[in-house]
Amino acid sequence: MRRENMKSTRKVSLSTMQIVALAFFGVIFLGGIILYLPFCNQKPIEFLDALFTSVTCVCVTGLVTVVPAEQFTLAGQIVMLILIQIGGLGVIACTVSFFLLLGKKITMKGRILIQEAYGLDTLSGMVKFIIRILKGTFLVEGIGAVLFAFQFVPEYGFVRGIGYGIFHSVSAFCNAGIDILGSTSFIKYADSPLVNFTTMFLIVMGGLGFPVWYDLFRNTKEVVRGKRPKRWLLSRLGLQSKIVLTMTAALILLGTLGFFVIEYGNPATMGDMSVPEKLMASAFQSVTTRTAGYATVSQSGLYENSRLLGCILMFIGGSPAGTAGGIKTTTAAMLILTVVCVLRGRKDTECYGRRVENDIVRSGITISLITFTCWLIGVAAVTAFDPQAEFLNVMYEVSSALGTVGLSADLTPVLSRGSHIVLMLLMYIGRIGPLTMALVFSGKSEKFSQFRDLPEKRIMIG
Repeated sequence: MRRENMKSTRKVSLSTMQIVALAFFGVIFLGGIILYLPFCNQKPIEFLDALFTSVTCVCVTGLVTVVPAEQFTLAGQIVMLILIQIGGLGVIACTVSFFLLLGKKITMKGRILIQEAYGLDTLSGMVKFIIRILKGTFLVEGIGAVLFAFQFVPEYGFVRGIGYGIFHSVSAFCNAGIDILGSTSFIKYADSPLVNFTTMFLIVMGGLGFPVWYDLFRNTKEVVRGKRPKRWLLSRLGLQSKIVLTMTAALILLGTLGFFVIEYGNPATMGDMSVPEKLMASAFQSVTTRTAGYATVSQSGLYENSRLLGCILMFIGGSPAGTAGGIKTTTAAMLILTVVCVLRGRKDTECYGRRVENDIVRSGITISLITFTCWLIGVAAVTAFDPQAEFLNVMYEVSSALGTVGLSADLTPVLSRGSHIVLMLLMYIGRIGPLTMALVFSGKSEKFSQFRDLPEKRIMIG
């Protein structure tokens, strides 16, 4: 009898990956049911549209089949805000926060769950790590809400302006890109430095990743206290922080330059703007394609090479343990560095005078290949369901969904229900991570296989 109970216990035990996947699914489904209720809607809504909205909120994407400002009541918009915040912070962090508010202790199993979910090296300081995430998140979102209020309060009145400031600050920081202003995103604020730079600040901060925050904060504090000279502020950062900051700066600059050159004379986007406004719009487009979803220029009006550039930036996305999607900046960096080291005849992947573990390189290659496979299947599926859609727009929409970006070439609302289901699946996979999704279904690995040492054999490649 005891043996049967042990077997049943083993059967229901779940891995960290499965817990994360099921938790996100549970929040999405519950959110869809709530958003379907009459008190959340100004007019009747189909359940699939409510579910799609829940998916795009929890997966912090931004693609929509209905206009949130016209469809949802104040209650519905508050539900959306809560779902965005849960999706941005992550279900694990929100659950731990709930237990902390109730005064309950985090068990060892819970600490291991946090460690594996955020890829931390140690079990010590788990609760402090979550508290730092919460404090940092609410601080940055609060700063963004105040800055947005300077724009929205004079325009919409005090109460609504404050509400709009909070909603769009949370949405921008969580890289959701969902707005409640109308159907044109931030296009009417294309000439507003306050809205542009506040939004870019929130997007970048959310996309850097919480471990990078902590590393920067710790180094800055030591410099301020005089424990380290100022010149060591960046040089003493961890390898991940250096890679994240380098890749983020490079992608923003390259994206800005690319969009500026391509779209400079495009009358459908920024052709009529002044040069400073074009630079600002180009920088915004470069930042927002890194999984944010807000737009200050028409996405359907972009030239084809701009949309292709956008697809590349969306595929890369933000950084690990943050609010952004994509394969992540560190993964892209590992691929580039591995190629460079192979071409130079070096045995290992090197970066900033350090050797990157082979397991990390292998994981990066795996993530990239799985993500590209999901993208390819998504493009094929949407094309099959909507053969009349322009192929590059389909690529743009699928890249946006899988990268949890939310930018749309005005295609999502007119797609068929089959394509909507495909996009929902892609958003879900993009949020929890393609590798996580693969591990959910891969089953448990055999322990002895980790210690096998097989004979080597060479094969031809290239």
